[in-house]
Amino acid sequence: MCVSPAYLGRKFANKDFCRIFVLTVPVLHTIRTARGSFFLAMSQKPARTIAEQLQLLKERGMMFREEAKAQYYLQNISYYRLKGYWWDMQKDRTTHAFNDNTYFEDVVERYNFDRELRLILFDAIERIEIALRTKMIYHLSLAKGPTWYRCEELFVDNDKYLGHIDHLEREFRYSQEIFIKDHKRRYPNEDPEAWKIFEIASMGTLSKFYKNLDHQLPAKAQIAKELGLNLHSELSSWLESITYIRNIIAHHSRIWSRNMVKRPVDTLNNPTGIWFDQELLDVQKKKSFLIISILIFLCDHVVPENGIKNKILRLIANKPNVPIYKLGFLNNWEKTPLWS
Repeated sequence: MCVSPAYLGRKFANKDFCRIFVLTVPVLHTIRTARGSFFLAMSQKPARTIAEQLQLLKERGMMFREEAKAQYYLQNISYYRLKGYWWDMQKDRTTHAFNDNTYFEDVVERYNFDRELRLILFDAIERIEIALRTKMIYHLSLAKGPTWYRCEELFVDNDKYLGHIDHLEREFRYSQEIFIKDHKRRYPNEDPEAWKIFEIASMGTLSKFYKNLDHQLPAKAQIAKELGLNLHSELSSWLESITYIRNIIAHHSRIWSRNMVKRPVDTLNNPTGIWFDQELLDVQKKKSFLIISILIFLCDHVVPENGIKNKILRLIANKPNVPIYKLGFLNNWEKTPLWS
């Protein structure tokens, strides 16, 4: 909704004080009321044409090797989306002036690197998600029956369980899968077997159900063991972080130079696979490096010779000018047991 200064003047006329809104862009309007006047700083920046966007970048010191191609990129990748890849190239974040020799093409190379990396990681996540789903269905159905997810006593936190089961039922209710529709038609009053309902469950739902399972269940430990871990708590932590990065990727959002909100455990209790032999740096934990390493570890247990690591190494080799330390790849990362 567009709000005029006159409207705001009427809106705040009965206030006993004046407000000053300090926002990012100093586009000021004076609002006069019966109680006095105040300034309103509008946050909206003016819309710019592609030509104006290019001119603005030039004024801030960005250089171009092929300006015609830059125009093409800005027509298909928004200025604001690319901004996340040039943010650290600025020498002044108030004036947004760029460092010397900052080229638009280098920004695009970072963008393409990030895009290709996300595609590789999504492939890895798919393999892990399907394996987790399969193992939960198999081990728990054999141990506790085909509708084990309905047994509240199998879960630690009852309140969380009720929320999780509600979400699972919603996924079932709205599913358009043929086998789900067939179940609803043939058995309208019966709960679907786990191998039906969990086949449509999201990674987040799977992760939450696994974490909330009774810690003493042999099946819970078995699932972790088959994925190379000796503690279910380690797997729960990893699954939460994988769900987090999966959601970033699914929304085509940036991994590049991003701090991970979900930070998984990195110190493991005698894992069965190859892991790190020394403490990781904090920057490796807060950037995507640790989660990417986790995906490689799990894929090696789910699908041996999966090629995920080699694809990442090949991507890095093909783009030597991309500063991968922005993702936490530093401190001789390539010489660690997992990556060597």
